[in-house]
Amino acid sequence: MGLLSEYRVLVLPGLHNSGPGHWQSRWQRLYPGFERVEQDDWDHPQLPAWSARLDQARARDTRPTLIVAHSFGCLTAVASVAREPRGVAGLLLVAAADPDKFGVAAALPLGPLPCPSIMISSSDDPWMALPCAAAWAARWGSHFIDVGPLGHINAESGLGDWLFGQSQLQVLLELAQSGRKQPAPA
Repeated sequence: MGLLSEYRVLVLPGLHNSGPGHWQSRWQRLYPGFERVEQDDWDHPQLPAWSARLDQARARDTRPTLIVAHSFGCLTAVASVAREPRGVAGLLLVAAADPDKFGVAAALPLGPLPCPSIMISSSDDPWMALPCAAAWAARWGSHFIDVGPLGHINAESGLGDWLFGQSQLQVLLELAQSGRKQPAPA
């Protein structure tokens, strides 16, 4: 996948972690160098604790880092990177959870993120309505992609190795290498 070997890739699951059939877990099997950020309590997400754990993981390696986040992991990544952007080359935010459902909206930035980001959302995601996802993506300056009705873009979505998601990670890599924040217009 391009020059991905020059980057560290952190996989950041959401609530209940990502099981073996989830695309994040499948990607880790495809790309053994991808590292999962483990949380102490996968069943009770707390933004301060989860983002502190991500901060610790980020501090262990100085290579430029791409973060592949899902659900509450997206909120964790955004909070961490907004507080300390150093070393993060880009964020792939998939099926972000609604910050209001978790009472963490006030802890998240209202302005653009300091690195390239791509937010991928589903038109029937039960964890965040599409218009809300588009609004958060706009606030954060993220390139926004509506993938249609794929639920929460998880194992139940039946995505397998999710080739489209892998292609978007490649786009993010290209953005990080070029210094752009958004893909070039088609």
